[in-house]
Amino acid sequence: MGKYILKRLLLMIPVVVGVAIVIFTIMYFVPGNPAALILGSSATESQIAELNKTLGLDQPYYVRLVTYLRDVFLHFDFGSSYFTRIPVTTELIARFPRTLAIAGICILLSIVVGVSLGINAAIHQDGLADRFSMFVALLGVSIPSFWLALLLVIAFALHLRWFPAQGIGSLRHYILPCIANSFGGIAMQARQSRSAMLEVIRSDYITTARAKGLSERDVILRHALPNALIPIITVVGMNFGTLLGGTLIIESVFSIPGIGYYMISAVNNRDYLVVQGCVIFLAIVFSLIMLLTDIAYSYIDPNIKSQYEGSKRGKNKHG
Repeated sequence: MGKYILKRLLLMIPVVVGVAIVIFTIMYFVPGNPAALILGSSATESQIAELNKTLGLDQPYYVRLVTYLRDVFLHFDFGSSYFTRIPVTTELIARFPRTLAIAGICILLSIVVGVSLGINAAIHQDGLADRFSMFVALLGVSIPSFWLALLLVIAFALHLRWFPAQGIGSLRHYILPCIANSFGGIAMQARQSRSAMLEVIRSDYITTARAKGLSERDVILRHALPNALIPIITVVGMNFGTLLGGTLIIESVFSIPGIGYYMISAVNNRDYLVVQGCVIFLAIVFSLIMLLTDIAYSYIDPNIKSQYEGSKRGKNKHG
């Protein structure tokens, strides 16, 4: 397993480098000049040219690309913001806990609520509970998170005044953002859990477990659910990455000073180094999440781990 983890970590390198090249290229060809925005409308052409030279924006594409990749992957330096002059790495470290907190709460909600809805729907297939769960899932898939966030702000912050509309502070500040961001994840988790459970509960060993006189609760929790966890865990990993990306929009709606709010502000200001740093950082986090998802497979289903170890032994023996 250690060699497998090391191999996956090494495979992350070309992925992250590819993301860095793509986002750098996109930002290079984006219209607009950061120097002109920094100096304002009253700046002269010579002043703009001088600032472009100072920031290194006057260099050719390939020179800037090589310099940027060298700084990021050899010196672990994302650069500094054009406007605040604060290192991007410093801001990412300070803001990431808020983004991670929202994404973590959302993934817990999607697991607890979504899996429960999916299991309940599978047990009562074609019944009222099944139709209710799938109706909730359909709403979750159809409603954009930012639109739901605005509705929640209007209803529960502006009219009822139950929760704050923006900012951070107490736990109450996280309730509306987490509900808005997790609704789509709950829907995906419910649909996948229902599908996985329906496939499992039709198996022969489930029929045998019921024939032995086990309670329905034991049949579902001890026999059906463990065998349905692989596709559920897969969706959990994908949901975590999706929710992490959705948090970027939610942070802007609720003015939460996380990575999303930081990145959206940088896009509006043409702060290229900040945008590039945020995208690369999130790509690394998402790759690590998918690695943890793959590792979880071996602990949930020992057959996967034994097959992997067996294939390695077979190769060594053949060698």
